[in-house]
Amino acid sequence: MGSQTGLDHESGRKFKKLQPSQWADYFLYVPIDEFELDVLETQLEAIKPNVRDMLMSSYHAEGHDSAKRKILLIYLMISLGVAYHFENENENILIHAFEKIDDMVENEHDLYTISILFWVFRTYGYNMSSDVFKRFKGDDGKFMDTLTKDAKGMLSLYEAAHLRTTRDYIMDEALSFTTKHMESLAGRTSPHLSRLIQNALGLSQHWNMEILVAMEYISFYEQEEDYDETLLKFSKLNFKLLQLIYLKELKMVTKWYKEVDFASKLPPYFRDRLVELHFFVISMYFEPQFSSARIMLTKFYTAEAIIDDTFDRYASISEAESLANSLERWAPDKNMDKQPNYLKFVFKFILDVFKDFEREVGSEERSYSVESAVQEFKILVKSNLDLAKWAQVADVPSFEDYMVVGVVEVSLYATMAGTLMGMGHIATEEAYEWLNSRPKLIQALSINGRLMNDMTGFQDDMSRGYVTNGINCYMKQYGVTKTEAVKELQKMRVDNDKIVNEELLMTKDVPRRVLKEAINCARMANVAYGYGEGLTHPEGKIKDYIISLYLNLI
Repeated sequence: MGSQTGLDHESGRKFKKLQPSQWADYFLYVPIDEFELDVLETQLEAIKPNVRDMLMSSYHAEGHDSAKRKILLIYLMISLGVAYHFENENENILIHAFEKIDDMVENEHDLYTISILFWVFRTYGYNMSSDVFKRFKGDDGKFMDTLTKDAKGMLSLYEAAHLRTTRDYIMDEALSFTTKHMESLAGRTSPHLSRLIQNALGLSQHWNMEILVAMEYISFYEQEEDYDETLLKFSKLNFKLLQLIYLKELKMVTKWYKEVDFASKLPPYFRDRLVELHFFVISMYFEPQFSSARIMLTKFYTAEAIIDDTFDRYASISEAESLANSLERWAPDKNMDKQPNYLKFVFKFILDVFKDFEREVGSEERSYSVESAVQEFKILVKSNLDLAKWAQVADVPSFEDYMVVGVVEVSLYATMAGTLMGMGHIATEEAYEWLNSRPKLIQALSINGRLMNDMTGFQDDMSRGYVTNGINCYMKQYGVTKTEAVKELQKMRVDNDKIVNEELLMTKDVPRRVLKEAINCARMANVAYGYGEGLTHPEGKIKDYIISLYLNLI
């Protein structure tokens, strides 16, 4: 069902109606079996020592082969979505292994092994040198053609290449080399490996949501000849437990959403996408211990989406200014009384949802987290107003001026603040100070978020006469075609991906879990925009993911 033009009789203005939620309040009525949840937790805890023994038995063994086996097992656990159960063990293994990294890889010539070692070390923040891949080149300086016979090795090299930095020139070559051969490799290998290759070509593991990687990898691993029965069972129990926890959360936020009653309080200009928002929240933290954080963040995302749609799709400039002024003061401005009811509702909703957050974190003595989230939200609102002022007069500013506002309006800073808010004492005051310093890592992520939003949303923007878009700004400033502009923006995206990877390795004074939330922001954006504009039009791949995750219980 496509979008339609609506007419709001209160204001007399026209607006583009978006299709209603595909889910309505379906998840409010999905039964949750608490007994089954308890049974799954008990079964997991019973098997967990056996899985830990798999790690530790090789941990106590000596020699480089033992260290390599441990790291290959860590990769397997990450891919199956169970590594979080053993984070302390994993960290200890990697600390000790990295001290002897040169000796460990000296006589290793297996492409799969080297690529996985590189992927795991880089993922955990250890800057393993990419020079290790020089051994796979021939005398002509190119990667050897014989490597193309090793499907798993090629796939792992392809995955490793996505952790490249601005200085990893050999990984640029590795990505070109593997991408060139992957399609034909997929046609020559087993069906389950072929499916894994095709999925990776769609979105590499490094840039994909961890829960989606696990969902795909469990079915792949089950079809491997040498799979470990205990590890497979543990992974399946873990995944089903997560599915039931997510359903329980979705039931709770659907009840909250229904009680807020957006449908009767607002004209239908907003994206009615609660289920999709909860799905994207899972990108930030998928583990069971973050359940209450996911509920908070779903409400935070809802607030962000309502603000975005109000400024972007509906409010007049005078209404937008009144709302922005009121939110800046965190109290009604002198004009709010004269504003239409819908705007008063939006303002009250924002204040109410942040009061909820204050109650949630009040017992933790972390008031700074809500205060910081409020400040980031105010900055986000101001950028929405600035963009709306350009858009409503069809202004196409310079690309540089547009990006200054646009990288804030795409909401990565506010999203990071909202994400940290639910993370308890992991998110220290220092973490918020780091965010407030506008680090290069978050700036690069924000630029990419803006570019992806503008490239995938271009048709929707133009169809409603919204010309203030990065593509138009670039075309106008540099006198190029749309195709040329998109090509240049894609190049910027690739460069910023490398900067993100580099900053993840170089940032040492921030907890790794906080840095992980930054890469999780990128993963969320890649899934949302990888197959179209996932939140505005989630009827394709995003709907398939939601069905697989919430409805097709493992």
